[in-house]
Amino acid sequence: MKKSSDCTEILVGKAAGMDGSTIVARNEDGYGPINPIKFVVHPAVDQTGASFTSAVTGVEVPLPDHAYRYTGTPQADQSDGQYEEAGINELNVGMSATETTATNARVLGYDPLVDDGINEEAMITLVLPYIKSAKEGAARLGALIEKYGTGESNSIAFNDQNDVWYLETAGGHHWAAMRLPEDTYAIAPNQTLMQTVDLQDTDNFLVANDLVDFVAQHHLNPTPDTFNFREIFGTHGEDDAYYNTPRTWYGQKLFNPEITDQQPTDQDMPFTRKPAKKLAIEDVQFFLSSHYNGTPYDPFGTYASGSPADQRKYRPIAMDRNQCSSILQIRNDVPADHAAIQWIAMGFFAYAPYVPFFTNITDTPADYQNTTAAVDVANVYWLNKTLSVLIEPHFHDYVEAVNAFRDGCQSYARSRVAATDEAVSGNVSAFLTQSNQITAGEISKRTRELFDTIVKHGLLLSKTAWEKGQNL
Repeated sequence: MKKSSDCTEILVGKAAGMDGSTIVARNEDGYGPINPIKFVVHPAVDQTGASFTSAVTGVEVPLPDHAYRYTGTPQADQSDGQYEEAGINELNVGMSATETTATNARVLGYDPLVDDGINEEAMITLVLPYIKSAKEGAARLGALIEKYGTGESNSIAFNDQNDVWYLETAGGHHWAAMRLPEDTYAIAPNQTLMQTVDLQDTDNFLVANDLVDFVAQHHLNPTPDTFNFREIFGTHGEDDAYYNTPRTWYGQKLFNPEITDQQPTDQDMPFTRKPAKKLAIEDVQFFLSSHYNGTPYDPFGTYASGSPADQRKYRPIAMDRNQCSSILQIRNDVPADHAAIQWIAMGFFAYAPYVPFFTNITDTPADYQNTTAAVDVANVYWLNKTLSVLIEPHFHDYVEAVNAFRDGCQSYARSRVAATDEAVSGNVSAFLTQSNQITAGEISKRTRELFDTIVKHGLLLSKTAWEKGQNL
């Protein structure tokens, strides 16, 4: 099962972005450097009388009679569950599950985690095929947690054409969800983060049915003049200060550079902020593939001086456990039949490009769905993982070529989205499926060309290089 140390998430409301999209984006960081992932699409299906049984907890949940088509990024080896992680359904509703969080010990004394409930491995499968809006997603997942319980503390995000909803679990059976203000962004780095919850404002907040009574009965609210979810249910330990909050600090440093009084270990940074300027997909990609670039805390020591201790001080966003990053974008400036895009990067995100996949599709490229347990560079996951092994020991030798490669892929991806928008016609699902094949094929080709360059250059860097007579 996955350790409680995974993932980094960023949410962007439609008025905070450059093009009016809603964005839910998250890095999946596995329980070790090796956790092979694939990208698939599930067809819509009628399934009267069907139920789901968890491979992890054994919980059995009856399912609705009809499941919508949806994309997902599950584990290649599903012996311990699917862990579908992120996807968009045919109604253009996105879901990202999960961002690992923590509930404080006081709360867990009254509502402990359960062994036979609904955990991360099942959440996408139980929710995304059955929802028509982001708010409906939060409500469905919340109701399932109340009924069956959960064995983990997590946050989960949903988006549709208009809204982004963010849900946090608390203990075994409690939760709250909020609608992200349209003109804000939010960063979630493995913490309980939601702050003031307005219990009367059901347009913007949803909570477990007994949440208020539970808090009152057990005297859990340290600030009784307000209902601050973070203060009631969250943690504020040294692990938060060094593992979690620095990622929020860096994101807010990027998107609100005018704020100069925050420190990486601050425990009171706001969850949501209005960005200094509107954010583009490229801004989200940069954040998710960053490693404290330009600060003393960059483990690669790039662009700024930092001691070895500084460079190992805080947990970076790009790291060895990166597996698959998904940016779920629902656009508002094109027709609904091609408005949804799932941008995917696999491997180590400081090197891997993001590929835009339209989600109104019937299939995914072979090298995205044929991921194996053994290393095989014929699939994208292992190609990018292998590249990271080659690049990291000689990062400064390769960084210029890697950055040029990623910039070129980024521009190409933008051009492909625009070209597809312009040309879409006929059977839209078939057209988009083929368009995705072309886009992914070109970026895979460019990745293999980089692989060729890195291997050939690396052969010139050996410490055993020696020519006869060179020291005479």
